Amino acid sequence: MTAAFVLLNPEADRGRAAELAEPVRQWLAANAAGTALVESDSIGRSRAMLQCLPEGTRVILIGGDGTLHHMLPVLLAQGFPLGLVPLGSGNDTARALGLHGLPWERALSIALDGEVSAMDTGELVSARRRVPFASSLAFGFDAAVAQRALDVPRWLSGQPRYLWATLAELARLRNWPMRVTVDGELRHQGRALFASTLNTATYGSGMPAMPRASAVDGHLNLLVAGRFGRLATLLMLPRLLRGTHLGHPRVGAVPFRRVHIETREDVPICADGEPLTAERDFEVKVRRNSLKVVRAPE
Repeated sequence: MTAAFVLLNPEADRGRAAELAEPVRQWLAANAAGTALVESDSIGRSRAMLQCLPEGTRVILIGGDGTLHHMLPVLLAQGFPLGLVPLGSGNDTARALGLHGLPWERALSIALDGEVSAMDTGELVSARRRVPFASSLAFGFDAAVAQRALDVPRWLSGQPRYLWATLAELARLRNWPMRVTVDGELRHQGRALFASTLNTATYGSGMPAMPRASAVDGHLNLLVAGRFGRLATLLMLPRLLRGTHLGHPRVGAVPFRRVHIETREDVPICADGEPLTAERDFEVKVRRNSLKVVRAPE
């Protein structure tokens, strides 16, 4: 078994992950002697620990998309293989790896012993920063929903949490002016509900936004919704949940390697469900085969 570092975020899934700490310690003692569990809810401290690991160490993250997002810069820079034990509210990267819905013991066993392969990631690039992401970069309404989902009642989790946030966000629905250029070609100019990019087939805890997307095909996928009112947005929601929204005349989707987005206003933006400060002029590009990951066996 490869040397491994197991990191649990006790704040994942709105604090429910903390309940798993002792069972994981007992499981590791019985099945992976010499592999300890580390708990940390500090992004800075967690990153510092990863940076000190020996080359080739397999990093096992117990948490959700947000946990992975915050550790992603170090994982990419150090080239550590990543194993995931999905324990968050979204888990869309885990879905892409075939891990969602597995008992945590099975997911942990796969994370420790499974074969490693590569997957693509995405990266936001602006004049002041670079932000990598594993699953999605939401810009507009769906980012506003993701931000609102952070404040929903604690007893809500998974997709119901995002549905509650979506309905709440409808009350203050906005469309933003956007200019979207895909691989050098202008694809949208005018007001839009959102312009989001996906590396995985789902976001928002399993919503099939890009049902045919693959994290190993060397490109990302742009999803643009033009101008929508409240009623049209509400009627679109069931189609999004079924994955049939791509047939709507005001919804467009296209694969890309680089997209440039410009706006005159501050627009909500989230990476892997985590809020970012506003950007008015930025690019999103694919980083092909940049992350080493362990997938569930087929």
